[in-house]
Amino acid sequence: MRAGRFHGFVVRRGAEAFGYVDRCPHAGLPLAQELDDYVAAGHIRCTWHGALFRIDDGACVAGPCIGQRLTPWPVTVADGTIVTA
Repeated sequence: MRAGRFHGFVVRRGAEAFGYVDRCPHAGLPLAQELDDYVAAGHIRCTWHGALFRIDDGACVAGPCIGQRLTPWPVTVADGTIVTA
């Protein structure tokens, strides 16, 4: 297995946490142009193309990649702390 760098982000909503690979399925770019600028109007947003993704499953609901999804990154919440898989 090859080791390497991984770029992901986590959105916390109440007691739940949702992790995704930081890559827009439309163009392969990181979603945020500025650090931690992932959520807008209750959706995850690609700041490059304006695509909007549902927080709970990463499905694109607006923009150039409708029908595609963000790649999930497995995370859980244990005793209030986000833990990666």
